[in-house]
Amino acid sequence: MKQASTARRTSGQKSKNTTQKKQSNAGSRQANSGRSGDGNSRSGSSRIEARMQHERTANMRPTSGTMERSASASRSGRPAANRFQPGNGQYLENFFLDQLKDIYYAEQKIVQSLPKMIEATTTDELREAFEDHLHQTQRHVRRLEKVFEALGQKAEGKKCEAIEGIVREAEQIIKETEQNTMTRDAALIMAAQKVEHYEIASYGGLVQLAITMGQYEAAEILDKTLMEEEDTDLLLTEIAECEINVMAEFEGSNAGEEGGESEEEEEGSWDEDEDKGARRMQKNDTPEEG
Repeated sequence: MKQASTARRTSGQKSKNTTQKKQSNAGSRQANSGRSGDGNSRSGSSRIEARMQHERTANMRPTSGTMERSASASRSGRPAANRFQPGNGQYLENFFLDQLKDIYYAEQKIVQSLPKMIEATTTDELREAFEDHLHQTQRHVRRLEKVFEALGQKAEGKKCEAIEGIVREAEQIIKETEQNTMTRDAALIMAAQKVEHYEIASYGGLVQLAITMGQYEAAEILDKTLMEEEDTDLLLTEIAECEINVMAEFEGSNAGEEGGESEEEEEGSWDEDEDKGARRMQKNDTPEEG
């Protein structure tokens, strides 16, 4: 009984602390939401410009078009884009295209799997976050198609074994956790963040490769998606820390402890009644003195 009351006091104190933290994070979360979408306030081009800064002063790659690109760079302040030519002998271009197909497949797979995760959620806050990310992911697919178009390539996917495994794990989590519990929501957030981290790594690498190859239009498009993936990961962390993880920590334990106390009390009451009955029987059985 003492342990249960201590657990409840601890839970209440944590809930109070997390509520205060949630309020303090509200402003930062609103700021983050303003960074999403095609018109994000955190300029993707500024990140790309920083990465390209060294190219403005460095020598261009020794190809037949060096002088033309240098002239274009001096007029625009940015190195001119190279022509994308994947094929035999173009190792980096071939790898870039291969990874572009990989993430294109992954985004389509995520679009298919998110509705299952939405249906499995317990809290409205997490459900809303997943629904928003579903719409966002559909936009990411369209952006990738623009990248393929900018490179003069056909938009097609290549089976991504990594995302297949992560999605299977998410589906297994739904089967292994109790319905309508905070523990399931905590597990779903972890599964979703594994997806986000894979996407962040993929898009981060693709952006840098695009810059290296001089594909600046592709780099800018990909960087918009990279920023949105980073923001989604941050939002999921805040939802978990501010509410869901704290509530999940004591989930089930209080009910078990209270059940144990109740059983113990009933058991003690039965023993007391039995003891009284035994005393009465002993008194009645005592022979009277003649």
